[in-house]
Amino acid sequence: MLKKISNGCNYLVQRWLPDPYVFALLLTALVFFLGIFINHETPLGMIVHWGDGFWGFLGFSMQMVLVVVLGNCLANAPIFRKLLQNLAGIPKTPKQAVAFCTLISGIAYLIQWGFGLVVGAIFAKELAKRVRGVDYRLLVASAYSAYIITLTTNSIILKAASNPDDLLKMTSGVVTNVIPVTQTAYYAPTFAALILILVGLIFINARMHPAPEDTFCIDPAIIEREEAAEAAAAQADANLDRSKMTAAEKMENSRIISIITAVVGGIYVVWYFVQNGFNLSIDILNMILLFLGILLHRTPMAYIKAMGNALKSSAGIVLQFPFYAGIMGMMTGANPAGVSLAGTISGAIADVSTQTTFPIFTFLSAAFVNMAVPSAGGQWAVQAPVMFPAAQALGVSNALTTTAIAWGDSWTNLIQPFWALPVLGIANLKVRDIMGYCVVAWLYSGIVIILSLLVWTFLFV
Repeated sequence: MLKKISNGCNYLVQRWLPDPYVFALLLTALVFFLGIFINHETPLGMIVHWGDGFWGFLGFSMQMVLVVVLGNCLANAPIFRKLLQNLAGIPKTPKQAVAFCTLISGIAYLIQWGFGLVVGAIFAKELAKRVRGVDYRLLVASAYSAYIITLTTNSIILKAASNPDDLLKMTSGVVTNVIPVTQTAYYAPTFAALILILVGLIFINARMHPAPEDTFCIDPAIIEREEAAEAAAAQADANLDRSKMTAAEKMENSRIISIITAVVGGIYVVWYFVQNGFNLSIDILNMILLFLGILLHRTPMAYIKAMGNALKSSAGIVLQFPFYAGIMGMMTGANPAGVSLAGTISGAIADVSTQTTFPIFTFLSAAFVNMAVPSAGGQWAVQAPVMFPAAQALGVSNALTTTAIAWGDSWTNLIQPFWALPVLGIANLKVRDIMGYCVVAWLYSGIVIILSLLVWTFLFV
């Protein structure tokens, strides 16, 4: 049954899902017309919102490019590659490889979403090279499908648990105290749903493995090229004759310089965690990837070469971020009445809700908004002022409302090409290669999430 469903989803995706760049353009057009017809904004007003927001993701774009590039560099470090190769040698069959990839990726996502993206993609690549007959597309999809587990580090959950003054302002004066993570992501119905989703995905992804004749295996030439490059690099390093080097060449090939740089960076990372607790931001993740990569590549020149090779995988990401920022600008920009498109959609959902249905409708509205506003922070900014006053009027708890918004933000990431770009960049695949499998994971996790919200509503209120 699962194979039939996944095959059907793959067929539809392969036939109808365009390249992520074209998808972003189509989504831009959809949001443009929704703003005109639903939010009663003028065409010029929507263009202005689009243009004002167009460069709003510049900092975030650089962060995501660095996740891909620095993750690639670390993965290609000799010691790290050996570790991944040893782990990839544990599963012996294609289904075991898919299940193991889902599990390891899920654990990495529990630590931090960016960390999970890098580890999952790299590990999928290593498994594809070590396990004969395993479908490479399904491996990468399995690594990405566990992304839903990032609810524990979702910025909406973390924002609700941090600054009470910002929270009071963001929720239109409804929430006066912080909402601890023990009442949201780690509350019994939510955490049970996370465990059930991960365990379910392990079995579902394994069951979706295609028949041998339909299996897409990694090109053996890729393995041969990477192994040859690895051997050549090792040989070149062994053959270095420092006595014949110039002063500049000695510095370029100095292990001392790399060690000192890595140590200084490591000291700062340790200091950060001491001061802030285990708050693994994307900036700190990139610092860890950077300085660990510098250390493991041993010399500055070796790391420069690794960086040059890794930059090739980030090209597809750079182009799309400005367009998603423009979409977010159209979703959050206010019309002459002072109402944004995202606020209009959220308000309409709140107006037709009851105390019982409100968490479900909040989740679904957040899921819809997330397709056009992939930033959790941006989603929180447009939905919190609308949903919390409605929740208060209906008698729904602030913790449940927060969790429902965060679930919606995380859920549609499984079918939103935006977040898959780093994984695809590392894996050298296209979005249509994995999205059919991700749709199945999306449907399953959606059922579990809705059930958890219903259990919370009826048993834990």
